[in-house]
Amino acid sequence: MHSDRIRIQVGEADFDVNRELEAVRRDRKGVGALAVFVGTVRDLNEGDAVCSMFLEHYPGMTERSLGDIAVKAFERWRLEAVTIAHRVGWLHPGDPIVLVVVASAHRHDAFEACAFVMDYLKTDAPFWKKEKTLGGERWVQARASDAQARERWLSAPRSGLLQTPP
Repeated sequence: MHSDRIRIQVGEADFDVNRELEAVRRDRKGVGALAVFVGTVRDLNEGDAVCSMFLEHYPGMTERSLGDIAVKAFERWRLEAVTIAHRVGWLHPGDPIVLVVVASAHRHDAFEACAFVMDYLKTDAPFWKKEKTLGGERWVQARASDAQARERWLSAPRSGLLQTPP
């Protein structure tokens, strides 16, 4: 999904944070804040050393789901742009796995929307993770803490209601 305000990228290639920031800033008048989140593959999970991780997704469905999350962020905050880049395939500890960039006029909207996007991404985006540890391979199960983080937004105030989503 590419519009002039929402950019979604899912693939095996690494992303360039600086290039993505520049793409968001280019031709955006009134941007006073960029909130950025980069998630990396952990080297430990559930007490075991992680050697590598394989991420699967459902092409088409994944991009639509991420786009829907970005639209929900636009419905809540006054935003100028949202970029979500997520890697799939084989990754190793320390590798970047997800990037969220949110542009807005003010920091509050950017920070809140960035956290919102990540909380929804962790629970609503169709990704499946399989870890390879010294003890073998295992599918990563959903965490209750991720669901709780998402739930907090259901009662949180909506500050950007005057804006029409892209």
